[in-house]
Amino acid sequence: MEFALSEDQRMLQDSLKGVLNDAASLDRIRKIAVGDAGESAVLDGALTEFGLAALMVPEAAGGLGLGALDACLVQEALGYNVAPSRFLATAVAAQALAGHADVLGAIAAGEAKFALALTEVSSRRDGAGVELKGGKLSGKSLLAQSVDGATHILVADTAGAWHSVSAADAGVTGMQTIDRTRTFHEVTLDGARPLVSVTPGVEVLALARLLVAADTLGAAQAMIDKAVAYAKERQQFGRVIGSFQAVKHMCAEMAAKLEPARALIWHAAHALDIADEEGPMMANLAKAHLAEVGTFVARTSTEVHGGMGFTDLVGLHYWYKRIGVNRQLLGSPEQARQTAAELQGLVA
Repeated sequence: MEFALSEDQRMLQDSLKGVLNDAASLDRIRKIAVGDAGESAVLDGALTEFGLAALMVPEAAGGLGLGALDACLVQEALGYNVAPSRFLATAVAAQALAGHADVLGAIAAGEAKFALALTEVSSRRDGAGVELKGGKLSGKSLLAQSVDGATHILVADTAGAWHSVSAADAGVTGMQTIDRTRTFHEVTLDGARPLVSVTPGVEVLALARLLVAADTLGAAQAMIDKAVAYAKERQQFGRVIGSFQAVKHMCAEMAAKLEPARALIWHAAHALDIADEEGPMMANLAKAHLAEVGTFVARTSTEVHGGMGFTDLVGLHYWYKRIGVNRQLLGSPEQARQTAAELQGLVA
């Protein structure tokens, strides 16, 4: 039995890496992080031309019909380059609205661009929450993703249903997080009528969390690669610091922790693709585990860089903060483990 990526999957990831190396250089990420709309448009254009919007849409609706594992490979590449992208929101929307062919066709054609406002599925905050009453949505959702340029917003309500609403019917206010590579918004609804309403299965939230884990995987791998490269060139006491046993151990421990995490994500994605009943549980465990491993790698890589690790010159902080926000995005490690326990029947 072959436990490796197919040739097509390797080509997909390698091709996207080539696009991102050019379109998501560190210089461009720096400009995007301070709000340069022009540079953001260049990156968006490159990813649109690559065809990411159609990746998770079935072939019958005009998409490529790829699966969760392919989506994870894409999200890992995006995380490696800390590239802002609508891909996660698009993939989750395509999964959640799988029964609506007209919506899927619009997603594949790039006509429907979705944002995610799913705070209600992971946490409740004072003064926030969206409710459906009389066929209209009212309330507020925090930390909505990919709102900039969106035509539609996928909103979760307090009862567990998800609704597609026109972005024009929502009020949006920017929210600032430590991660400046992505934008987050507060979405306010005041009597907006849903265009489509669904009650998604557990696999949809599982896919969303798994993609966040894959993003962390890519960011953590980048931090390891940067630490190793720095250790090979930085000299102390007439020797490169990579020759010191303590630094070798730090780099080796990061790699030893991250590599099994990659296998965990691949296994969870494959289980989702074949509709294995353990898929949602494994995806939630992957989200929780990558949050912990990513935090360790972010801290250790920064330590390998010494004082340089905290400077903007190296830019390591973009990956560090990306991992930090991913830890809480769509549910903390504790919440993901709670969901996994519920799916196994271990808790009520």
